[in-house]
Amino acid sequence: MGYDLQAVIAEGEALRGVARDLPAARLASIGQGLSLMPMTDALFDSVADGSGVGALGFWRLPGGFEKTLAAWSAGGPVAYVEAEYFGGVGEQRAAVWDGGTIVMGPLAPCGGGPALPASRQPDLSSAAAVGRSGKRRRG
Repeated sequence: MGYDLQAVIAEGEALRGVARDLPAARLASIGQGLSLMPMTDALFDSVADGSGVGALGFWRLPGGFEKTLAAWSAGGPVAYVEAEYFGGVGEQRAAVWDGGTIVMGPLAPCGGGPALPASRQPDLSSAAAVGRSGKRRRG
């Protein structure tokens, strides 16, 4: 059994706000106040700027979309994640933006390591869990 994932993960209300302007966007609540926006073919086509695929080492990050993710992160951490596995073999990659910049990644564990930290942290990353004021955010 295999799976293939390319998605944006962020606080649910924040993703609902940006999804209003993206008719192709679909959201799924994944718990702890987070939502997942799968990178469907329709969403990919609607957000790609034509500059190609593969920015930051990702397989399916639409051209120019990293700038959009940075803009979305002005309101809080936003992760872009990719994973592809079949028969226990595969790859994964993740990056987290907060405050307009990448605060974690892109990460790509090798050797079949554990799930990426971006997927384990309630606030998407330990770096993003500390607000720009230096105080830990409450969640």
